[in-house]
Amino acid sequence: MLGGQAMAQDKPKAEVMHWWTSGGEAAAVKVFADQYTKAGGVWVDSAVAGGQAARSAAINRIVGGNPPTASQFNTGKQFDDLVSQGLLNTVDQVAEEGKWKSFLPPSFIEAASREGHMYAVPVNVHGQNWAFYSKEVLDKSGVTAVPTNWDDFFVALDKIKAAGFTPLAQGGEPWQERLLFNVVLQSVSKDTFMRLYAKDDATAIDTPEFKKSVEIFGKLRAYTDAGSPGRNWNDTTALLITNKAGVQFMGDWAKGEFKAANKEAGKDFYCQIGIDDKELVIGGDVFVFPKTSDEAQIKAQNLLASTMLSPETQVLFNVQKGSMPVRTDVDASKFDLCAQKGMKLLADPAHQTPVIDMLASADLVGALEDVITNFWNNKNQTPEDFTAKFADALKAAH
Repeated sequence: MLGGQAMAQDKPKAEVMHWWTSGGEAAAVKVFADQYTKAGGVWVDSAVAGGQAARSAAINRIVGGNPPTASQFNTGKQFDDLVSQGLLNTVDQVAEEGKWKSFLPPSFIEAASREGHMYAVPVNVHGQNWAFYSKEVLDKSGVTAVPTNWDDFFVALDKIKAAGFTPLAQGGEPWQERLLFNVVLQSVSKDTFMRLYAKDDATAIDTPEFKKSVEIFGKLRAYTDAGSPGRNWNDTTALLITNKAGVQFMGDWAKGEFKAANKEAGKDFYCQIGIDDKELVIGGDVFVFPKTSDEAQIKAQNLLASTMLSPETQVLFNVQKGSMPVRTDVDASKFDLCAQKGMKLLADPAHQTPVIDMLASADLVGALEDVITNFWNNKNQTPEDFTAKFADALKAAH
């Protein structure tokens, strides 16, 4: 009996903080838990609903000296402060032993590294600019093809509205509104998007492309339903799954919800990247490992890091999550039609745009999100009002 207890204590115990609480996400995180258990560890699940709430809870615990073993962040700059304050362990050793640089996309290695050290494990690639369409709603509304430009898109929305459905399924939380604006902006002009967010070039606001993006975004406000304000993303995806709404722009994590509801891409719903299938906005999730000198915790952190990136885990996890594997060397045949479409673009950096979180500071992202949300929820605001406030937010961040 004593021997059994000793063995249980020797197993690396990992408390993992994350925000994966929807049906599709819970199925995906269970893959990590099962794989970690199979690798000889003990998984302690610590879920906090909502990305911002989960990140705040993790930061409070890390700063307060009671850190979890690992904590989820988005790929990008969200964990900069933790690195600069010396509150995270590196994963350099595991990365070297596992030859991560041979199979991770360079942009993801860069996003996980600070001053030559890797501080995060990227676990997936999420396309953030997907459009999901209910096939049944399109059929009943007389929309015979998925639109491939904004003019045709509004024609389709009008048909869906006339047929008695909600044209645009939009969740009313600030981050969802920001996501929608950036989908529009990037689809109208990648150059303007990159000038604003990657190059800090505020003159991009004066371009006809920025003006067109704001006008499209403003026009979309008229096509949502009364239940939109405050609604979370997965309840919004459910409107498509139950064929009450036509289209939702959302990251491919929404696909995990379709999968959980046994809906099939191409048969029950359509997926399109942006407005024309040409450019993938890429982001994702990472796990960071709070600083500790506890040998047992370091062992757990290393086992967790290597398990999350094993080829088998990458396929099993990302199939459930709706995302694409961050490893470029895994078998694509297990993935659905949408993921395969995304993986084609993922193989060619010329057809990728990094998500805003990879380009801009968390403070700037937050300031612009406020401007976007105020405009979306205030129908009296004109595109000119929006542009002036957007310019102010950019200036204030510098």
